[in-house]
Amino acid sequence: MQQLLNWTLETIRHEESCFSWMEEYRYDWTPLVKSAVSKLLSGQTMLIVTDEESRWFSRYISTRINALDSGRPLLSCYSLLSVFPNLVSMVTTQEIEILEDMLDISYPNGYFIWYIGKGDHPFTKLIFRNDENFMWVLDEQMPNSFALRSSDPLLDIKLLQLYKLFNLTIDAALFGDLDLDE
Repeated sequence: MQQLLNWTLETIRHEESCFSWMEEYRYDWTPLVKSAVSKLLSGQTMLIVTDEESRWFSRYISTRINALDSGRPLLSCYSLLSVFPNLVSMVTTQEIEILEDMLDISYPNGYFIWYIGKGDHPFTKLIFRNDENFMWVLDEQMPNSFALRSSDPLLDIKLLQLYKLFNLTIDAALFGDLDLDE
């Protein structure tokens, strides 16, 4: 079994697409991915939330993460907007607290949110309440998040590459090729 940081570097270098940009960011990436994958494998539910510009990516993740040809068990992963469409109209702290109560009841093994989007989006009122969420934040440096630039002409490609790396990390941890405890 390999340590996550070394495994990530090897995986980046063996990727056929132009993924070398990620080598310098792997130190920011690995603690976040370690936490998210550990939670998934312990039975927590991952709820995906994106801003409007990244909604395509939420649909992509939702259809790919539990692809039947993946050769692994299905993961508890859902789009939060599919589960709770009224998220778009929530504005008050009380409404957010009521939603969190519902999520606590609905997911007794725990849950975390995977957010992809801008740091000033209204959904971040919910997202930033918990540092344990898996956050890919555009145009802002936030603690416990992976930063990307919305002005990057390769943003969509980078999102797809990062998803692939995340998915490969899940596989490696699930099948014992990767030690998340070290």
